[in-house]
Amino acid sequence: MAKIIVILLVAAIIESVGVAYLKWGLDDIHGVREITISEITRVARSGVTNGKIIAGVALEAVFFAALLYLLSIRDVSFIWPLTSLGFIVTTLAAEFILHENVSVLRWAGVFLIAIGAFLTSYSESVKERPAATPPAPTTRRSERSMRATSPSLAWPGTTASARIAGRSRRRS
Repeated sequence: MAKIIVILLVAAIIESVGVAYLKWGLDDIHGVREITISEITRVARSGVTNGKIIAGVALEAVFFAALLYLLSIRDVSFIWPLTSLGFIVTTLAAEFILHENVSVLRWAGVFLIAIGAFLTSYSESVKERPAATPPAPTTRRSERSMRATSPSLAWPGTTASARIAGRSRRRS
């Protein structure tokens, strides 16, 4: 569990830095001013040559790779809510790196997100594990029950004991 949290925190930091780079890059190219084909084309052309936007996209790709790994080993209902920890790191980056003014109400929302992430991780630690399967009984089953439960073992015109006896004679 600790390994997952560490990967998630590192991924959240990488994602937050990526978002900050995307914001810096969009500020450099003056973002989208209106929704028109020519404006979107201008932003796309400027974006693919802007180093900050390229760095931001690359960092987001690293975050996505970490997310794919985490989703491959744990439940989506556990991992996805924990990715919201990135909101906390991103809000910190917005205030202290981008120098945005984050209001008390926004910080309250970030705090609620943190509580939700904690509850999600706590629910994973108390999640019921399936009971261990008891070992199979070691008593011999009758031929009839073997044929009834294992049709692939019964060849036409033979019984299970005859096949077993025939195999043991061939090996000797």
